[in-house]
Amino acid sequence: CLFLLFFEISGVDEHYTPIRTFQVCNVMEYSQNNWLRTNWIPRQSAQKIYVELKFTLRDCNSIPLVLGTCKETFNLLYLETDDDQGSHFREHQFSKIDTIAADESFTQMDLGDRILKLNTEVREVGPMTKKGFYLAFQDVGACVALVSVRVYFKKCPYTVRNLASFPDTVPIDSQSLVEVKGSCVNHSKEEEPPRMYCSTEGEWLVPIGKCLCNPGYEERSNTCQMCRAGFYKSTLGNTECSKCPPHSFSHHEGSLHCGCEKNYFRAEGDPASMACTHPPSAPRNVISSINETSVILDWSWPEDTGGRRDITFTVVCKRCRVVAANGSNGGTQRCEPCRSSVRFLPRATGLQNTTVTVGDLLAHTNYTFEIEAQNGVSSLAPKMRQYAAVTITTNQAAPSPVTVIRKEKTSRNSVSLSWVEPERPNGIILDYEIKYYEKQETSYTILRARGCNVTLNGLKPNTAYLLQIRARTAAGYGASSPSFQFETSPDSAFSISSESSQVVLIAISSAVAIILLTVLLYVLIGRSVHHSLDSVLFLSVIFTSHTNPFLPFFIFCRSCKWSIHALRLPGVRTYVDPHTYEDPSQAVHEFAKELEASCIAIDKVVGAGEFGEVCSGRLKLPSKKEICVAIKTLKGGYTDKQRRDFLAEASIMGQFDHPNIIRLEGVVTRSKPVMIVTEYMENGSLDSFLRKHDAQFTGIQLVGMLRGIASGMKYLSDMGYVHRDLAARNILVNSNLVCKVSDFGLSRVLEDDPEAAYTTRGGKIPIRWTAPEAIAYRKFTSASDAWSYGIVLWEVMSYGERPYWEMSNQDVIKAVDEGYRLPPPMDCPATLYQLMLDCWQKERNNRPKFEQIVSILDKLIRNPGSLKITANTTPRPTNLLLDRSSSEAPSVGTMGDWMDGMRTLPCKEAFSGVSYSSCDTLAKTSTEDLKKVGVTIVGPQKKIVSSLKALDSHTKNGPVPV
Repeated sequence: CLFLLFFEISGVDEHYTPIRTFQVCNVMEYSQNNWLRTNWIPRQSAQKIYVELKFTLRDCNSIPLVLGTCKETFNLLYLETDDDQGSHFREHQFSKIDTIAADESFTQMDLGDRILKLNTEVREVGPMTKKGFYLAFQDVGACVALVSVRVYFKKCPYTVRNLASFPDTVPIDSQSLVEVKGSCVNHSKEEEPPRMYCSTEGEWLVPIGKCLCNPGYEERSNTCQMCRAGFYKSTLGNTECSKCPPHSFSHHEGSLHCGCEKNYFRAEGDPASMACTHPPSAPRNVISSINETSVILDWSWPEDTGGRRDITFTVVCKRCRVVAANGSNGGTQRCEPCRSSVRFLPRATGLQNTTVTVGDLLAHTNYTFEIEAQNGVSSLAPKMRQYAAVTITTNQAAPSPVTVIRKEKTSRNSVSLSWVEPERPNGIILDYEIKYYEKQETSYTILRARGCNVTLNGLKPNTAYLLQIRARTAAGYGASSPSFQFETSPDSAFSISSESSQVVLIAISSAVAIILLTVLLYVLIGRSVHHSLDSVLFLSVIFTSHTNPFLPFFIFCRSCKWSIHALRLPGVRTYVDPHTYEDPSQAVHEFAKELEASCIAIDKVVGAGEFGEVCSGRLKLPSKKEICVAIKTLKGGYTDKQRRDFLAEASIMGQFDHPNIIRLEGVVTRSKPVMIVTEYMENGSLDSFLRKHDAQFTGIQLVGMLRGIASGMKYLSDMGYVHRDLAARNILVNSNLVCKVSDFGLSRVLEDDPEAAYTTRGGKIPIRWTAPEAIAYRKFTSASDAWSYGIVLWEVMSYGERPYWEMSNQDVIKAVDEGYRLPPPMDCPATLYQLMLDCWQKERNNRPKFEQIVSILDKLIRNPGSLKITANTTPRPTNLLLDRSSSEAPSVGTMGDWMDGMRTLPCKEAFSGVSYSSCDTLAKTSTEDLKKVGVTIVGPQKKIVSSLKALDSHTKNGPVPV
């Protein structure tokens, strides 16, 4: 240091530690100006410097006989320069930093004890701009001793955080933090850019982001280091390296995965953490149970699964026979794959259970079955695959039943029949046994025939017979065919045998047609003069056509109410009841397509039906795109009646072809389980779908759904089919919000329907959806379906609310009979509520036809503005959709009007004699009050309370609907 008038002396501090100081104490002289200057100090990277002073100062009061001016402060100054100026000194070049005062000063006594009380002061200087600086200390009349001067600056030192390195960082100023970006250490990558903040105190704050070690490296000592041999790491991250899983190894450092040992493998989808595995051993304990031309194979799991759980089994069928070699007595066995007609239940590959049934084998034939266990790595080691084999010889089986019988010729006393050989003869058919008998008799006659035809003679004219056929082989008789009914020709002049010439048939048909026209004309004339026939006239005319041959057309006289039925004309589609078929399976195959079970893949069970499970799955037909389907299955142990009832719905569905009718894809009847396959509707039943999406659709969307339902019902009505169970629960919705009518098995479904109730005439009926005449007299027509459609319309607009709420079925029957109708749902358009009321006309002939309903909904869709007028806030529109009288409640403008309106409802007896003093009192009526006056039905209770609130809030603004 360069000092002027400062003296260097020795002393001790308060801890008696020897120190050397610069001091000055010229208090006895006037005008003191003493300086002490440091050497030139390089600034380096400092922006700001800090000066820490340790000094002592004497109390002026402790100095006797002071002649000059005594001070108790001194000045701290500095000078910035770019180079060292040596001893060159100019006082005016220095800038003052601060005046330094002592917190504690010493006295004469302290001086005598040579104990100096140190003061410490720190001052901040900057920001600095030049390469270096000088510090100077100026005394103007104090007794001061400068013990030490420490000059320093602050910085955030180099550090590593979250695998990111941060360099030395000097704060710029004392007011803000400095953001510093870090760099990932070697063998690591950023997950999020690493950052930290350097504070003015030289501290790192707020670490953000981090780096992750590369695959093959792990974090150790703030660095990423390679995995050791025998360990691996396959992913980016800061986890530790993992030890190689069983049957794998890594001989080098930094391994990403471990290789498999010899004869061990890892499948493509196996994670690196999975142990290496090998193919399983062969299945054990194979047992075969032969039943004629079928065999049940059962086996145990492999003793060694290869370390995996994804075990499946494949069964390979081979037909083996001995082939002579070079004319010698010996021979070799030659095997070839079984024919494609051999059936495996459930399948031949991908088996997860240890049993399979193989059917449709040839009788008395040698077969070898190879059963192989496979897992996820079997394909990687073909030489290690093992299988268990079993050889069986099928029994001699009886032939299968005859299924197709045709009537060739019929006369008064004979009939000629032919049939098709059984599908599986299982050998050479020796002959056929034909058993026939009169339908009403129990005694029967048996004939035998070697060919596939026979003529039965000696029969009675105009008599119904039943016939069964069974085939016989060396193994014995097969099962009898289903009963086949035929009738002999009547003993009549008009009977025509099949041998009659076409000319005669045309002549007779023409004559009958003339007679028919004459009778019709006579009847019409007879009606015009109020003349009735005394006798019953019955004519049976046989029409022939290319599409519908031999279809009967019956006409009855006026005394029989003149009905026409069973008429099917070419080009006109009509519904045919499958229950009228003698053989229900014939109806199924006429209207439904038979599917191969192998084309159907069941994905999951979605519910349970009356006869079995309901599943979703996929259908892949040859040369067609795979589609999603719904599958109803018939559970095992069913009776013949259950099978007929199960397939009856398919026979009905198969007759319909409309975009708003659930589409039948086909049936599976020739293998088990028996299945009905329909298109898949993603959103399920309409009522559940609406409850799930309450208030989420626009009015136009709801009308679009209703239009689809009405279109489907129009199609059914035109076909002559009455649904009888139209309800939102029986409407299915697909992903495009298209609604389709379903559930065509009313006669059986209603037996377990919780919405059904017994009526006095027997049978169960869904009361809340059924028209009054159908409940009382079981008169089901398209008009009763229209009533049900009105209920569906109410369900849709109320988003799946239960019709008539908690009312019992008996209360519903009584209320509807007395004229009560469901009120409009919340925010229901007035036009739609009017359509509901039209559908609920008591007189069925006054209800709209489905054709009219479709037309009305089309008009609403074209004019969506008409949906903005709600039935809750406006009176009934004057331009009625149909010219019908309605049971809609009138609007009221005063409390008296309201009371008159209430007394006209089904609960009018309860309001007889009831009076209220004001609307205010009336609006406070609760459901408990209504019970006290006799209104016990929940539906009217809700409606009355709702109208009371409306009356209270809107009376001043105009009429209020009841």
